[in-house]
Amino acid sequence: MGVLHKLALLGAMLLLCLGQAHAAGTEKEDSQAAKALLEKALAYYHDNGDKAFAAFSRQGEFVDKDRYVFVLDTKGVMLASGGPSAALIGRDVTETLGPDLQKAFKDAVNVPESNGIQEAEYRWQNWEDGKVERKHVYFQRVGQRILAVGYYLPRASAEQAMALLNKAATDLAKDEKGTLTAINSLKGGYLQDDLYVFVVDLNTQRYVAHGTNLRLVNTDFGAIKDPEGKPVGEEMLALMAKKDYGDYKYRWKNPVTNKIEDKHAYLKKVGHLLVAVGYYSP
Repeated sequence: MGVLHKLALLGAMLLLCLGQAHAAGTEKEDSQAAKALLEKALAYYHDNGDKAFAAFSRQGEFVDKDRYVFVLDTKGVMLASGGPSAALIGRDVTETLGPDLQKAFKDAVNVPESNGIQEAEYRWQNWEDGKVERKHVYFQRVGQRILAVGYYLPRASAEQAMALLNKAATDLAKDEKGTLTAINSLKGGYLQDDLYVFVVDLNTQRYVAHGTNLRLVNTDFGAIKDPEGKPVGEEMLALMAKKDYGDYKYRWKNPVTNKIEDKHAYLKKVGHLLVAVGYYSP
C-alpha cells in the first residue's frame, strides 16, 4: 500500500479526523484541549472566512501537539488541514469511506449550524501501527464548511474488555484452532486499542495465543511475573483452579503508552483453555 493511499485512508475517518496516537495527558485534558482549539478556529474563521484556511494548514497556532484543525466542505472535499491529511487538500475523500462512515458523514453534514459544536466517536485503523483505535472528534458546521479537531482515545473501558472477552470465549468454543490463529495473527478484532486477548492451555499451563507478544506463545504462563517480580501467572492459575470465571489486578506494560500501569484482567475458562482480557485503569 502506497503512502498516498495510506494518507487517503487516514483522511477518510468519520468526519476525517486525523489525530496521531499519543499517550501524553489524560482523556479529559485532551478533550478540553481539542475543544478549545476548535473554538479558537471557529472564532478565527468567523473573522477571516475562507482566508483562514492558510493559517489552518501550516504549523502554527492551530496545531497543538498532535491535535490540529481540519476543514471539509459539505461535499467531502478537504479544504484545510494542519496534519498529515494536508496531502488531501482539494480532494473529495468521501469515496474512501466505508458504508457506515459514509452515513455518519452525511448525518454530520445535516446537523444545523445553530446546534453548535457536536462530537462523535468512532474506530479506525492507525496507518502508523496498523491498530484499530478509537478516535473522538469535535466539529461544527459553518455554512458549507465543517471545522473539526480530533484526538486519540488511548484507554479502553471495563465494559469493552468484558465484551472482547465474551467474543473471544464464544469464538474459541466454536472454532478453537481458527480463533487461536486469528489472535496470534492480529486478525478477527481481538486487538482493540490497548485491549488484547491472551489464551493459556490449562493442561500445559503454557500460552497458546497472545494478542501483542508472539514471543510468549509456548512459554510457561505460570512463571510470568510483573515488572517488579511479583508472581502473576501462578496466581491467576490458582484463582482459576477454583472457578470458571474470575478477575485479577496487577501491574503490566500498556502497549499503547509503553508505561507500566495498573491492569484489571477478566478471566474465563473455555474447556481446557483460560482466556483473558484486561483493561488499564486510569
